[in-house]
Amino acid sequence: MRPADPGAAAARHPAARHLADRRPHVPTDRLLAELVPPRHFASASFESYVPDPAFASQQVAADRLRAVADEVRRERTASWLRRRRRAEPPAVYLDGGFGVGKTHLLAALAHAVGPEAAAYGTFVEYTNLVGALGFGATVDALATHRLVAIDEFELDDPGDTVLMSRLLRELADRGVALAATSNTLPGSLGEGRFAAEDFLREIQAMADRFQVLRVDGEDYRHRAVVTAGGCVPEELVRAAVAADPGATLDDFGTLLRHLKEVHPSRYGALLDDVTLVGLTGVRPIRQQSTALRFVVLVDRLYDRDVPVLMGATEDRQLFSLAMLRGGYRKKYHRALSRLGSLAEQGRELAA
Repeated sequence: MRPADPGAAAARHPAARHLADRRPHVPTDRLLAELVPPRHFASASFESYVPDPAFASQQVAADRLRAVADEVRRERTASWLRRRRRAEPPAVYLDGGFGVGKTHLLAALAHAVGPEAAAYGTFVEYTNLVGALGFGATVDALATHRLVAIDEFELDDPGDTVLMSRLLRELADRGVALAATSNTLPGSLGEGRFAAEDFLREIQAMADRFQVLRVDGEDYRHRAVVTAGGCVPEELVRAAVAADPGATLDDFGTLLRHLKEVHPSRYGALLDDVTLVGLTGVRPIRQQSTALRFVVLVDRLYDRDVPVLMGATEDRQLFSLAMLRGGYRKKYHRALSRLGSLAEQGRELAA
């Protein structure tokens, strides 16, 4: 039984729902059905992508992905003999910084190929799928598609990297086209190349399959790297939650503990029918395992376009400098970029 938490008790609003009360069950067929571009990019297309003329690589990447979409669509109607004789399926890798439009382009590719032919998910969602189905069943399920798109390819966990490299190799051997994105921090060792040295060492053969498309540009979500989440007074959080019947309200510490008890593959289901997430008692996260779980939740919030209001007495950084400079730094900076965007939406709603 959990000890009493004064902060949690103070945060519970009589009319509010709480994410920490939810324990969703997610069947396997739902995991597979949700391998589609997220709500945030439900209408993403090549036509709606507006390349920045100051960065020519954006137009180059868009043109190449259009060609990949055409190739995959032609392959769907090709004869069995023609498919047997053709060269390796296309494999493209979008490498660039945060918020330069890589996910928009990847979603546009998936939409252009079509929902029945394309599977779309983040790196974490695919590794969670293997955990839920097993490796062989995951390969069989994904091989029914003509394209597998992987957003936010992670290079910070050797075990997951090797697992994904094996998965992609088997899919490519079955004729499935591949497309991936990765975030690269300015000044990091891997920027401007296919990936970091660890990735090349672990899956050299897989790396050779990909055509690298560099996507330069500025972060459209913000222009400066932030380390805090954009907190507001807790009274504002409570008032906004009380005015929205689809909102939830949780003490930050209570929610972080709850995430430990829910498999990350179910974080999306935590947000079913949620229109606003209110958090009170927001404070720095001390443990890396806790921080990484929160990063996954932020990704699912962003996928579903759920605004966030974070209440605290002062706007302190969520992740320590050691985290922001360590091996998982790309995850944390991506989360802060996305959280800043969701927090701005939350403030607009509250206003």
